[in-house]
Amino acid sequence: MRMSPPSLPRRTAAEFIGTAALVAVVVGSGIRADSLSQDIGVRLLANAAASAIGLGLLIALIGPLSGAHFNPVVTLSEWWSRRHERGGREAFAYIAAQLAGAVTGALLAEAMFGRAPGAWATEPRSALHLLLGEAVATAGLVLVVQGLRRIGRPGLAPIAVAGYIGAAIWFTSSGSFANPAATLGRAFSDSFTGIAPGSVPAFAAAQLLGMVIGLGLAGVLYGTLRASGEPKPADPRRTG
Repeated sequence: MRMSPPSLPRRTAAEFIGTAALVAVVVGSGIRADSLSQDIGVRLLANAAASAIGLGLLIALIGPLSGAHFNPVVTLSEWWSRRHERGGREAFAYIAAQLAGAVTGALLAEAMFGRAPGAWATEPRSALHLLLGEAVATAGLVLVVQGLRRIGRPGLAPIAVAGYIGAAIWFTSSGSFANPAATLGRAFSDSFTGIAPGSVPAFAAAQLLGMVIGLGLAGVLYGTLRASGEPKPADPRRTG
């Protein structure tokens, strides 16, 4: 039996719950890894594996409800690519839910491990090479999401997006936050995955830049979109 299309409040609730769960997984697995090993490689491996697995499961579970964005960058890129057929009300509601969910998830993770919720992170992440890493990580994420939809394979998102994030945590200098909401949430956890509040604006700016680059790459590779949402390759040059 097919589920009826969920209302906007229900979709917004799904984004809040999904984002909170995702950030709880990321922050919680970082806290756990930090308590079990002093080896930075072991901690990163544990955090990357838990984050990728958790993200894939959440996309599979919540995707049919809201699209499982969990990320303002994904929401904005989806809105931009379909701006001719939908207004900004849904995007605004999604982003508000994601920001609130990310903070809630970080505080929940802190509380689960017996830590006092609300302690600001102290790890600065403002070096230029880290911002470059964030732009690259976010551009790749947007390209994966847009590419899957434009080639008609959105059902691969749980595996493809989770796999990309798991890999990007390792191959980018920043650890691939690639999510302004999660970045804000992680400022509320002074742990392995935390980011100092003063570094959040620059990280978010780098992520937005990465979104623009990712959309540009998607346009180059797959063409623009018709009003129906289908890819519309550029017209070939006529001769004669």
